[in-house]
Amino acid sequence: MSCVVVAASSPRREVAPPTNVIPAPCSCLSDAISTMTGPHRNDPDSNHSQRPNALRAAWSRWSALAVLVGAIGCQALQRPDPIALPTRRAMENEHLLVRSDVKLPKNHKLLRDLDGLRDEIAETLQLPIQKQPVTVYLFSDEVRYAQYLHVRYPKLPPRRAYFVGTAKELAVYTFWGEKIQEDLRHEYTHGVLHASLQDVPLWLDEGLAEYFEVASRPAGLNRDYASRVASDFAKGWHPNLERLESLEAVGDMQKADYLESWAWVHFLLHHSDDSREVLLSYLRELQTNGKPGYLSTRLRTTIPHTDERFAAHAASLSSGLVTVSDER
Repeated sequence: MSCVVVAASSPRREVAPPTNVIPAPCSCLSDAISTMTGPHRNDPDSNHSQRPNALRAAWSRWSALAVLVGAIGCQALQRPDPIALPTRRAMENEHLLVRSDVKLPKNHKLLRDLDGLRDEIAETLQLPIQKQPVTVYLFSDEVRYAQYLHVRYPKLPPRRAYFVGTAKELAVYTFWGEKIQEDLRHEYTHGVLHASLQDVPLWLDEGLAEYFEVASRPAGLNRDYASRVASDFAKGWHPNLERLESLEAVGDMQKADYLESWAWVHFLLHHSDDSREVLLSYLRELQTNGKPGYLSTRLRTTIPHTDERFAAHAASLSSGLVTVSDER
């Protein structure tokens, strides 16, 4: 695996930039004011009322400064740390650790789904036992999630979820929202791939994540994507796998690139036994060689008239003519 790998949910999953959070009122502020101003203002027995004007003014300035410092210190103690990661363990096994701000029972369907997804990915792609566990950090809300990413990874564009892989940790970051299952499946797929392989080309990394984020059957069939691919073909669009292979940074991936990457992965896995073997043999080589060359070269050598067959496959998906191989 390369030094740092960043993979994101597609641009359709954008979130708003982080905003400042107004802290709750600080109770010790009023206590500090009472302590500093009370004795000499209302107590008739206090010597403070007899102080010369200059001394009284100096005392007031010191009191105001002390109140300000106390208030700042109080806010620092009471305000939640915007960059703190979730720490509660919701699930842990040899392949997956979920740390969540949201209290989840161990048998929660979301956790069961993630646990099963790892087996689904490994079986479909014939992957070996992963070398590293994947840690999922599940924030309770979008604000805390966005604040953390803004501080920790300020150059990343806003997305609902991210996978960041380093030699130290394979981490998924996301928050509890309406698309939580989809987002977790997408990013966890990145984690499983990078835990099992030396490296993964960006387009293939994202195409496989888009494929496995779909929890419904037939496997990997994103019906919205299938419809959009057919519409694009009708408008004169031409697929270009070689162009996808030239993309190297997450920021280079546009919405249409995620869609096309998904379509090529679906074609490879379901068009024929030969196309499926092209992908599986490429993934086998990625287990020991992070730079095995371009998959497109192998595909065009193995599958004559690749683009025409790709177009026919896409048309069959959009029209509902899904072949038996889609049930694999």
